[in-house]
Amino acid sequence: MLVYRSRLLNVPVLSVQTGAPVGFITEPIVNPDNLKIIAFRLQGPLVDRANNLLAVESIREYSNLGMVIDSVEELIADDDVVKISDILKLNFNLINLKVETKKGSKLGHVEDYTVTSEDFVIQQLIVKRPTLKSFLDPELTISRKEIVEITDYKVIIKDEEKVLKARAEKEDFIPNFVNPFREKQPGFSPSETEQEEA
Repeated sequence: MLVYRSRLLNVPVLSVQTGAPVGFITEPIVNPDNLKIIAFRLQGPLVDRANNLLAVESIREYSNLGMVIDSVEELIADDDVVKISDILKLNFNLINLKVETKKGSKLGHVEDYTVTSEDFVIQQLIVKRPTLKSFLDPELTISRKEIVEITDYKVIIKDEEKVLKARAEKEDFIPNFVNPFREKQPGFSPSETEQEEA
């Protein structure tokens, strides 16, 4: 299931041990090398200031109720896990990064993204368009397959035309079912009704 980053914020984290909420998510920590969320920063009544990170591996389940973990002891400090510590030192944030094509065409900036709820891998970037382009197309959805490079300042994608073409194909979809409620009823003719009104 795909989940928006914005929907992950403020999601409660529940402990199996206590049967109660431990805290809630304030920020996902993203690894820029593979575009995967590796941990979440938490706040809450049972969250210690030092130990306020939840590694993705410690999540038992993600559902409508929230994220389920075994206990508060699953929470770690910034420097407990070397890999997470190294990513935190990068101070990387995908939100608000500029998005450009390889040719240098500016597409906008990252406003949100979607992740798979099973492994928290980023699948799509939601890009807010610049003011002039936003009148025709307020936002773009860019697949991770289109991403060529990520730097501290921008995301570079292959080609704008492919993204726009994929979107147009999606919007041109016409369902191939017949709605029985829209069929002409026996004995009814639109032309008769129009004549009566005239």
